[in-house]
Amino acid sequence: MTEQSTPGPANEVGLDLIAPELLAPALRRLTLAAIGIGVGVGLLAAILVNWPVAIAIGLVLGAPTALYAIAVQRRRIRLSGTVIRARTWRGERSLDIADATGVEILVHPGRLSRILLRVTAGPDTRIIPLGMYTDSGDGRELHALGLRKLADALAACPLAAALAVSDLLIRQSRAEVRDAYAEERPLYRAVGLVRDRDAVSTVVLTDADIAQLAR
Repeated sequence: MTEQSTPGPANEVGLDLIAPELLAPALRRLTLAAIGIGVGVGLLAAILVNWPVAIAIGLVLGAPTALYAIAVQRRRIRLSGTVIRARTWRGERSLDIADATGVEILVHPGRLSRILLRVTAGPDTRIIPLGMYTDSGDGRELHALGLRKLADALAACPLAAALAVSDLLIRQSRAEVRDAYAEERPLYRAVGLVRDRDAVSTVVLTDADIAQLAR
């Protein structure tokens, strides 16, 4: 269920749940298909309407999808020491976990449930995907190295919540290394905990929840 991104510079590790190099070919095809559809529809529309209107129709149909695919290709999340570096189409932003003022584990329940780490430092917030699971137990998890580096970074933060989450991630990384069953993995059990409560909206795990999962 895990997969490691291509290593970056020394002491830096990727935190992308799905390795960007795996998504890149599909996203390039999606970009080209969106551009092709936009151009094709624009040319057909030009038969019925004037060129400015035809171009506008082509842009409306093709541009949003193409721009979305390009933006996704640019997204990267990396951890260097205690600093999270997130790159989007708007540029790169960083956050130092050691200076965090809030550390939380979020679970989005559903047919495809997601579990995330939310780190807040002053006005800045970073969301790091930790795993996603289907109802049958299949899914994808952040690779063990990324989990361990995140745990080390959280251990450098003085918040009690950060230390508790650090312990949880260490246990998850150990479970992944020994290829434990899903039920033995804390992140999967966290999703099950929320599903058992029949929650339909995002749930922030409590200190008691995290302590229970880390046992």
